[in-house]
Amino acid sequence: MKTDSQFCRCRLMFLMLIGAAHVASGTRAFAADDARMFRAGAAAVDISPQKLPVIINGNMTEVLATEINDRLHARALVLDDGATRIAIVIVDSCGMPRALLDDAKRLAEKATGIPTGRMLIAATHAHSAPSVWPALGSDVDVDYARFLPGEIAQAITEANKQLAPARIGLAIGRDEVNVGCRRWLMRPDAAPTNKFSGKKNDLAQMHPGFQNPKALRATGPVDPEVPVLAVQTRDGRPLATLTNYSMHYVGAKAISADYFAVVCNKLQALLKAESGYVGLHSNGTSGDQWLMDYNLPVRREYSIDSVATDVAQAAFEAYRRIEFKNWAPLVMEERLLEVGVRMPTADEVREARPVVDGFAGRKPKTLEEVYARETILLSEMPPTRELKLQAMRIGEFGIAAIPNEVFAISGLTIKRRSPLKPTFTIELANGCEGYIPPPDQHALGGYETWRARSSCLEERAEVKIVSTVLDLLDAVAQKSQPAAK
Repeated sequence: MKTDSQFCRCRLMFLMLIGAAHVASGTRAFAADDARMFRAGAAAVDISPQKLPVIINGNMTEVLATEINDRLHARALVLDDGATRIAIVIVDSCGMPRALLDDAKRLAEKATGIPTGRMLIAATHAHSAPSVWPALGSDVDVDYARFLPGEIAQAITEANKQLAPARIGLAIGRDEVNVGCRRWLMRPDAAPTNKFSGKKNDLAQMHPGFQNPKALRATGPVDPEVPVLAVQTRDGRPLATLTNYSMHYVGAKAISADYFAVVCNKLQALLKAESGYVGLHSNGTSGDQWLMDYNLPVRREYSIDSVATDVAQAAFEAYRRIEFKNWAPLVMEERLLEVGVRMPTADEVREARPVVDGFAGRKPKTLEEVYARETILLSEMPPTRELKLQAMRIGEFGIAAIPNEVFAISGLTIKRRSPLKPTFTIELANGCEGYIPPPDQHALGGYETWRARSSCLEERAEVKIVSTVLDLLDAVAQKSQPAAK
């Protein structure tokens, strides 16, 4: 028989074992809860140029800006589900080349540990921001292009530092007023042509003008949706929003972030969000979209403020319908796709050479000069281009990222065929590889199809890109959540 002292020792040992088991069980439970803790952080870094004047692109010919009308920013959102961490950055820029963004991602990965393949960086497509990629008559502003990658990386770094427990949700708003197809089918011989465009017998025209009797119909549909991805603190305070709208831009005097930044500011006011809140407003699929329906009975009046007010209000109404979740899985995949380039023929190069030689020592000034130079430049480039495409799953909805100016019909096709509902697309993401008109749009000609560095991919590039993006969306929809680290 055990003595009382032996019994006490046994009982004490038993209680210690039970206690240890409870501690271990509690630790496992805490770890499991912690693994499913959703966190978010956001930051905005001022990327306004430090030197003036600065080259602006987005125009047919090069423009120099000498004043800052409103500040430019790189706005970053970092999300973490306990197993996967991703970064989304929207930059006040017309477009940014992949090499520049790859540099920014490498810097950010070194500072945060977020893999470069888990970063989505996109331009707003403001035509009033400094040039970091050569397009048509505009060259790169070299000083600003050196400055920008580090500032984008800093935005990701600062957002990563702000990670805190959060809730997440998404809803879709609509703004039918501020979007219209800017490409129109014209009467025969009415559409402008371009000697060095690689196109013949153009039938489509960009911006045909208000109630032009020679304009027959818009060449494509519009997408009025305003998706709103929102994150809140656990006590319900707005932390950040990512909105999206398929409209090219409004138009602002450089240097300016155009309407994109104003949407963010107006939505912040509607939400009564505190100073730590960050809004990101991305461009959807606006390659053939602008804010004017040229067939309206009365010419509409608009401004940056009025457009931003409408879009922000649509986003706010959607925000009020969001059902926030305490946790959502994050899955992200990217894929490289090689496509052909529409190279000029030897005869076209020979024809363009005297035009380019005729303005040696200065920038091109006319449409003929611009596209003659584009013909020469393209002839010296590789015959293929590698694109970086991405798909992201956040809970049950999806985001596609494409490095091109995408037509609305392509975005609507992705939305309709994606297994994730809803899905939206961010264009000019992870590069700027030019317009991708669908094949039937190539047949109509027009500005968006004219061969240049900003529109040079093969005529079936859009088909290949949409197919690859849908494959990526299928992959992230089916992929199981990785184990928590």
